Amino acid sequence: MHGYQLTFYTNQSRQHNGLPLGEWLLREARQLGISGATLITATEGFGHDGKLHSAHFFELSDQPIEVTMALSAADAERMFTRLREEDINVFFVKTAVEYGMSGEN
Repeated sequence: MHGYQLTFYTNQSRQHNGLPLGEWLLREARQLGISGATLITATEGFGHDGKLHSAHFFELSDQPIEVTMALSAADAERMFTRLREEDINVFFVKTAVEYGMSGEN
């Protein structure tokens, strides 16, 4: 199949509707019927402002988070529609990919 790899970048402290934004993105992807998504936590990273974000032993609120999914063009558009409806401004990377399963099933 051909579609997109869509990755959102945020941090642990960012919230939407009482949930961490990364968790909200996962839930929305599932509710939209997207086949799968992965939330990845990182140790360190920096954003467009050059500020270093990192997870510390006692404080994880600044921990960088990625949410990645492989999806069809239609599913990607539905995800972006939800982001517009919820007025969420989040950095993303959208890359054209070929995806599927490696086995016969």
